[in-house]
Amino acid sequence: MYIASLAAAGETTGFPSGFPLLPHPAEMVIGLIAFGILYWLYKTKVVPRLEELYEERAAAIEGGMQQAEQAQAEAREALEKYTAQLAEARAESNELRESAREQGAQIVAEMRAQAQAEAARITESAKRQVEAERQQAVVQLRQEVGALSTALASKIVGESLEDEVRQKGIVDRFLSELEAGDITPEKVTPAGQDV
Repeated sequence: MYIASLAAAGETTGFPSGFPLLPHPAEMVIGLIAFGILYWLYKTKVVPRLEELYEERAAAIEGGMQQAEQAQAEAREALEKYTAQLAEARAESNELRESAREQGAQIVAEMRAQAQAEAARITESAKRQVEAERQQAVVQLRQEVGALSTALASKIVGESLEDEVRQKGIVDRFLSELEAGDITPEKVTPAGQDV
């Protein structure tokens, strides 16, 4: 109904009246001027700024890539250096371990030699002590044998052989003849028994 009332009023809605979608020429001129101003603003102000930003961004990305490559190269160098230091440390550790092992073996050998020397010294000392005790026992035994034989000889001979010098001479001579084998012991049988 609105359209009918407009048609009745005689007003037309478009330019020319047969084309309602076509704008008015004044609107077209103003639109073209506004478009030209906008185009000029975009061309002189916006697009160059956008290109600057694009170039800065591209440079930043390329710089970042270069920095990343440089950082990777530095990281590789650091890794190689670390690997070399680690290998050197391992080699040094192996050398120290071998040195310690050799020193340990040397210390064990020295301790063994010292222990053997100490054992030999103790054994030699024990042998000397045993020999000294044996000599002392022989001397003591000679004295006792001498005293007993003197007492026995005194009883047999019926004469006192208590003179010490004489007794010692007789006993020593008897024992040395016995050791030399000049005297052979004879078996004595008690009185009243036949051999």
